[in-house]
Amino acid sequence: MKIRHRARVLALQALFEIDCAGHHPTLVLERRLEENPLPDPGEGFARELVQGVEAYREELDRLIRQYAPEWPVDQNAIVDRNILRIAMYEILFCDDTPTKVAINEAVELAKEFGSDSSGRFVNGVLGSLVAKEGIAGRQ
Repeated sequence: MKIRHRARVLALQALFEIDCAGHHPTLVLERRLEENPLPDPGEGFARELVQGVEAYREELDRLIRQYAPEWPVDQNAIVDRNILRIAMYEILFCDDTPTKVAINEAVELAKEFGSDSSGRFVNGVLGSLVAKEGIAGRQ
């Protein structure tokens, strides 16, 4: 498994715990990294994802509400909600992640950790975001 994918998995697990149990983000992230060490670039990326999603959570949730209006954010599966947050954060704020990669990784995470319909849901929401916001794909 590639380092950045492992970092996304770790970030998803941390954000899931933060969202579900309300634990402090820094403590959760440190514990996850202790249990599943990553090489320095992966650790830095995981930290960026968790801290970025936490910093922009309100904006990311507003976008989820906008592009998945029939699925209120607080009623989304916790895993789906956090996969969307990670992917939206990467698409909007990580200049070194190509848009296609962020979407593909999110769909893979959804297939791996979500329900049978999570991959289609995540792909649809992210596709709408990219199309309607006029986000040009970074290469």
